[in-house]
Amino acid sequence: MQLTQFTDYALRTLLYLGVHGDRLVPIAEVSAAYGISNHHLTKVASLLVRAGYVQAVRGRGGGMQLAQPPEALRLGAVVRTCEPHMNLVECFDRQHNTCPIVAVCELAGVLGAAQAEFLARLDGYSLADLLQPGPKQERLTQIWRRKVAAAEP
Repeated sequence: MQLTQFTDYALRTLLYLGVHGDRLVPIAEVSAAYGISNHHLTKVASLLVRAGYVQAVRGRGGGMQLAQPPEALRLGAVVRTCEPHMNLVECFDRQHNTCPIVAVCELAGVLGAAQAEFLARLDGYSLADLLQPGPKQERLTQIWRRKVAAAEP
């Protein structure tokens, strides 16, 4: 299974906002920190706002911040929001399925159970679990600072 790039960017955005929870963060800053297209990240941010994970302030001095405490943001819920179909195989999409063995195949059941376990595991974690203070978070912040500084004119 592979999550889409969109979901990856959404999770990374939430992580960045969680670490920088004391201020509004411009989309351009997150874009620079990850080397992600500003245009693409704007689409990601739009979904995060519509889903209620992020709040945004427009205009000069605006930016984004988490709309909920990190403890309330369950990773499984974010993935479900960003991956509304999660069709691991063709037969998971009943409208477009053309598989001739779907009526007798056991694979869909096995894959469906694996997918449910995957999402259940993610449900067991919140954004706060990824924001534990310490050496890893300090290193992460250093990496972001270098990337943002390199992107500044």
